Amino acid sequence: MRSEIFGVYPWRASDTSAATARCTGERCYRVEMYNYALNLTTVAAVDLEEAGVLEVLLYPDSQPEVPPALAELAVQIALASPQVRQALGDSPGEALMATTKTALKNTTCEHSNHLCVAPTILLEDRRWALWAIVDLTVAQLVGIQWTHLGASSGQWPERPTEDQLRKQVVFAQYCQQANTVEQDGWKVPYLITSSDGLEIFDVTFAGQPVLDSAKLVDWHVQYSESEGFGYNDGIGCPMFSSSAVVAVEGPHLEALPSAAGFALVQDFYHPLWPQPCNYRYQQRYEFFSDGSFRVVALNLGRGCGTDGVYRPVVRIDLASRASGGQQISEWDGKQWQQWGVEGWRQQDGSTPYTAEGYQLQVTDRTGAGYFLEPGRGQFGDGGRGDNAFVYVTVARPGEGDADMPTLGSCCGEGHRQGPEQFMEPSAEALAGQDLLLWYVPQQENDERPGQEYCWADFVWTDGLYVPTGFPCAAGPRFVPVGP
Repeated sequence: MRSEIFGVYPWRASDTSAATARCTGERCYRVEMYNYALNLTTVAAVDLEEAGVLEVLLYPDSQPEVPPALAELAVQIALASPQVRQALGDSPGEALMATTKTALKNTTCEHSNHLCVAPTILLEDRRWALWAIVDLTVAQLVGIQWTHLGASSGQWPERPTEDQLRKQVVFAQYCQQANTVEQDGWKVPYLITSSDGLEIFDVTFAGQPVLDSAKLVDWHVQYSESEGFGYNDGIGCPMFSSSAVVAVEGPHLEALPSAAGFALVQDFYHPLWPQPCNYRYQQRYEFFSDGSFRVVALNLGRGCGTDGVYRPVVRIDLASRASGGQQISEWDGKQWQQWGVEGWRQQDGSTPYTAEGYQLQVTDRTGAGYFLEPGRGQFGDGGRGDNAFVYVTVARPGEGDADMPTLGSCCGEGHRQGPEQFMEPSAEALAGQDLLLWYVPQQENDERPGQEYCWADFVWTDGLYVPTGFPCAAGPRFVPVGP
């Protein structure tokens, strides 16, 4: 079967699992291989000192990040296509986003069954973008799509050099080693991962375990519901990572209003933001003095169109105070109903909540745990409601304890956003198991003057064009329950 090594990377702290605890950046390497025939990613940890393989993880229906040589091939295929040449005419433009995976309905790229990318060409007037969707499994163009970029006021600065993107200080201080913040009774270790954003882990409050891990695995960005095309964006480190949107500075702390706690904040952005097709994402972890916390994903635009739907895939592993597994219950409008097997729910207009706004609760055998309060526009950050899919699965090795490849398709229909694959072909029983929560909000951008949301532009302020984001924020709050 046709396979190819996509990447060989020095060992990163976020790659570490129980089997690779002895690895360091000088001793071990991460090798990523893609099997085109099976649409299968294989990730191996190789120990050079002992010339051995420590761990092999298989990710069915998944694809590693695209290496530069394949991105260049995709651009060549696109620009050589008569269909693209005819569409562009005398406006060749420049191809962006060539390493970012995509999907397109009614083609081999639908549901990301083939390895497909979308070199995106901005026309000279900066109002329209041509998506050249290339199937790298069979090395051919499968279609083109247009998106409208919206009007913009600013002047575009010169493109920076690649060296400016490779922030060695960020890599050394925040990607290669963990840092810890201790404040207001909280102890929060954190690490910028290769492609899963800012991860917090082994989090405690007042000495009690709270979180084994929380991170943002992917951003799924869909344009045109009828055509079903878009991007799978990874966020992560600026070096030894092919994430589409990277950290160019380290995380920082912000005080929450009324001295209620603090937030750990990390920005990921393209250097030319807020130009069209230059994205900016942010993660916020908010920690409150009462022991509650919130996991927040923000999109600040600008994107490659005016009709984008953004779906951040957030993985949350709540800790237990005692062995024996966890249980999850759902409020049915009158009482809590315990789940027996893995499953998912979509938050919508018919979702029942407690008087406090809680939808779910996760507890261990001592009764300790957390209520889940989804976003409904009540958090005061401009969010218009999460409309989220929530998945509950049994925690298994290789399902996100280390860096994950792209999970699911950018443009999956309904609940098929990636985490459902961990409960297929048959859902497992939850009793006595360590559980994972996957939270996938859905946010639509809005470019209307005065109504901007998931958007960005150059805004005329005091005689200057100032880059301005109009964020859309989503994410649940977790409130302690039990003793």
